Amino acid sequence: MRLRSDIFVSAFIRRCGVEGVPAMLRKRGAAEAGAIFVKIDLLDGRCALYGPAPQTAFGEDDLERRFVRLHADATIDIPAAEDRLAREMRFDPDLWIVEVEDRTGAHRLDVVEG
Repeated sequence: MRLRSDIFVSAFIRRCGVEGVPAMLRKRGAAEAGAIFVKIDLLDGRCALYGPAPQTAFGEDDLERRFVRLHADATIDIPAAEDRLAREMRFDPDLWIVEVEDRTGAHRLDVVEG
């Protein structure tokens, strides 16, 4: 059983704060198992967008939350990211959205490549 979404998001935002990086909750989702999306705003019109990794990226007893970058290039334009988030919200209204402002693009997530 994975860590509840509300606990993961709270800890993630706190970690960013401890590191002096602004992070905010844009949308609260289902407390126990809502999908979590993280937008890293580079503050120059570009961003990176991360969402839940597919189940095939997890082991049988894996308790960690893993993420994938949701675009091929290292960054995308903010309007493209917002369009993707709007589509995801229409598909799953119980999702979470966290936004981080970090010029370096550091995501602080367990990201699965591929």
